[in-house]
Amino acid sequence: MSKHRYPQDQIDTVYRVIAERRDIRHFLPDPIDPALLQRLLQAAHLAPSVGFMQPWRFIRIGSRELRSDIHALVEQERVLTAQALNEREDEFMRLKVEGIRDCGEVLVAALMDGRECHVFGRRTLPEMDLASVACAIQNMWLAARAEGVGMGWVSLFDAQQLAQLLQMPTGARPVAVICLGHVKEFYARPMLEQEGWAARQTLDDLLFCDGWGRKEKQ
Repeated sequence: MSKHRYPQDQIDTVYRVIAERRDIRHFLPDPIDPALLQRLLQAAHLAPSVGFMQPWRFIRIGSRELRSDIHALVEQERVLTAQALNEREDEFMRLKVEGIRDCGEVLVAALMDGRECHVFGRRTLPEMDLASVACAIQNMWLAARAEGVGMGWVSLFDAQQLAQLLQMPTGARPVAVICLGHVKEFYARPMLEQEGWAARQTLDDLLFCDGWGRKEKQ
């Protein structure tokens, strides 16, 4: 057993938070305490990043008018996504896919500009800047769940339109609209699973050994 291992009760808490994290769409209107918001942002900022480039940027949306404008962009893409789903269009339109107008805080997570100068770990995999931002978002998600706060990652928007709306510099790109807020309850299972949209695959189906599609010999 490793001498660096945490006490079992703390380990259990880590796995519990991972298992109970949910993509939240239903919020209470209560405000988020500023100190709590700062803790969540700090958790995001402690994320790993390729080449230690720290490509994440967060924009807090304080203006109600700007929040409405962002909601309009999401609604526009929601309709286009539904149309692209063809036979599942009506089913998709019945889903609640965001809580922008309801939650206590809205943030936009973005990639910084000037990323082309960072080649450490990105020369052959330039998308690792995006992977690094995703790690920051996941850190915030887990911290939010531990704090008893709901968080939703909204990706239904035209990135160029949102970048223009937020006056981002050339090269910067929005990755996520993040909804944070208090909730009446957390979903017992992922919402899309509860709604019958999809089911979680088994780990065994997604785990290969020594090559694509190869299963470990029993």
